[in-house]
This record gives sequence, C-alpha cells and structure tokens, in this order.
Amino acid sequence: MSGLMAEELSIVVPVLNEAKNLSILVDRLSETLNKERIDWEVVFVDDDSQDGSRAALIDLANQNSRVRFITRIGRQGLSSAAIEGMLSSSARHLAVMDGDLQHDETLLPKMLVELQSDEVEVVVGSRFAKGASLGEFSSTREKISNLGNWLARLTIKTELKDPLNGFFMIKREAFEPTLYDLSGTGFKILVDILASSPRPLKVKELGFNFGKRIHGESKIDSLVAVEFLTLLAEKWLGFLVPVRFLFFTAVGGLGVFIHLAILSLLFKTLGWQFYSAQATATLLTMAINFSLNNVLTYRDRRLSGFGFIKGLLSFYLVCSVGALANFQFAEFLFSEGIHWILAGLAGAIVGAVWNYAMTSTFTWAKKKKQKI
Repeated sequence: MSGLMAEELSIVVPVLNEAKNLSILVDRLSETLNKERIDWEVVFVDDDSQDGSRAALIDLANQNSRVRFITRIGRQGLSSAAIEGMLSSSARHLAVMDGDLQHDETLLPKMLVELQSDEVEVVVGSRFAKGASLGEFSSTREKISNLGNWLARLTIKTELKDPLNGFFMIKREAFEPTLYDLSGTGFKILVDILASSPRPLKVKELGFNFGKRIHGESKIDSLVAVEFLTLLAEKWLGFLVPVRFLFFTAVGGLGVFIHLAILSLLFKTLGWQFYSAQATATLLTMAINFSLNNVLTYRDRRLSGFGFIKGLLSFYLVCSVGALANFQFAEFLFSEGIHWILAGLAGAIVGAVWNYAMTSTFTWAKKKKQKI
C-alpha cells in the first residue's frame, strides 16, 4: 500500500490507567502500519489517569512524531473521549480502538483497504463475524454481550452482528454528519454514531480474535449497563424529554417509597414522635436520593471527597426550595378549584423540574473543559 496522502489514518485510543500498555501498543501499530507504508497517527485521549499514563505519553510523543495525546481533566467516558480524539484529527479515515491490547491492530490495514472503496463507510472489527474468536470471554459475559447487541440493533439503522464492539474504522464524511446528535454517553461509541447518522451507513464486519489483557484492570463495572441503557433511551426518547431528567424523576419516585419505609420504621416500629420521624425520614431520603443520582443520573459528573459533602448540602438546599414551590403551586391550584389529584400532580411536576434544573446547574455543574 503506497502513495497515500498525509494523515490517511488517525487511530483514536481512549485510555484510563493504561500506562504499561501504551508503549506496547505504539510498537505494535508501528510494526503493522509502517510495513504497509500507511501514513498514520495515533491520538491517545487520557482521562487524567493516576498511574503515570500522562508521563508515559509525553515520552512517547517526544520519541515518535506519530504519537499525539489529549489529557482531559475533570471528565471521563470512553465515548466522549473517542469523539474528542476524532475531532482533533484531520485524517480522511478514523479508527477507534481500546488501549488494553485486546483489539487486533493487524486488522487495521485490511479495514483501511475496505474503507477506501465506495461500497463501505464503516468497517467493524467483529467478535461474532466469520473467523472471529471471543478469546477468554466467559459464557455469562457472552450472553450479556448478545443481549446488548440485540438491544442495540433495535436502535441503529444498520444490520450488524457486533454493534457493541469499540473497534472500528469510519470515513470522515460519514462521521461528520453525526456530530450534533451524538450522545457521548458511556462506552458504546459505535452504537452512538450509527444511531445518530441521518441515514443508514454502509457497514462491513471483519472477524478478529479478541485478545487477552496483559496489564491493568478492566474499566467495565456494574454500572456500564446503566450507561448503555441511558444511551439507548436517549436515542429512543431524547427528542421528547432529556433522559437524565427521566433518571432523576425515577430516583425521586423511588425516594417516595424509601421515605415511607423509613417513616414507618421510626414512627410505627420504634415509637418516635411523628414530626421527628418525618423530619428524619426526609433528611435520610434526600441523602439516599442524592447518592443514587450521583451514581446513576450524574455518573459522568460524579462527586467524591469534599465535593460529595458540598454537593449533598447543595442538594438539600435546592430540594428544600423545590418542596416549597411544590406546596405553594399545588395549594394555589387547589384554591382555584382544581381537583386535588391534578393540583398535587402539577405541584410535584413543578418541584421535580425545579430540582432537576437547579441541581444540574449547581450541584452537578459541568466542569470547565481543559486540554493540556
């Protein structure tokens, strides 16, 4: 393969605490792509790793002009990292792969050849296509992956066996039209792109052997499923109402049952005075709601340490005002002859909207974007 323009291929690699894998990956990319005379670069997007990844990237960039990197402070997420990495490049073709060495870099030249035809706009390294292998995938993880792929196929506009895989290559002209509709939520950037495209993209899958992690730990945890479902919900319902608001109100709805359970325990079982039991149940429920929203609704802005305490106090203040707005608006409607159920529901909606808007602005405010 020869005669290609400069920046023919940009490989975007989101990383978090992958210091020991970085130089290995660059060596593998160099061996594979230089042999094919491909003009390439690799863009690492590091989400403020604490294992020395940034220092390792500085050394690699000084030693190899094909290595670039972005450091993101105060925010995390594989999908959003991949988007920023792709936007930082002017290459005609954009690849995304993990930094844990489990994606097969030797497939990249074949992906590029496929992409250079007019028949294909996206090439996916598939774990389920002909000739592929799942490596050390457990049977349980395979079943979960199959379920996730089935759900994803209900959302995307393209027939695909492995839409959840994060190893793919796309033409820039196919990626650009998706930009303003991308969610950037969670880990599944390919699903996000395919679901955000204004038209079905022409996709081809190439099987590969899913490798074994050598260094570091998997970033997949029990809340990845929540992020995935959030992404799907945004694609299904986002045009009607913000999905984050739906999560916020769902947590609030759960809080009603939690409040009643605590109140029953304190008032009925332990014999507390009602007002003491009610006040305690309210404070505890608000703290639980805050914690659940911090983990689920605002996982990408999760507060910790002193920020958690500060956020909790802010949540108490905002929700106290919201409760007052709820009461006053419902009381006004009831005094005007509105049925008590409708008045109460309207007050609850006003309170929920207030709480969501204010906590989103102040409690879980977006941190200023920084690049180093």
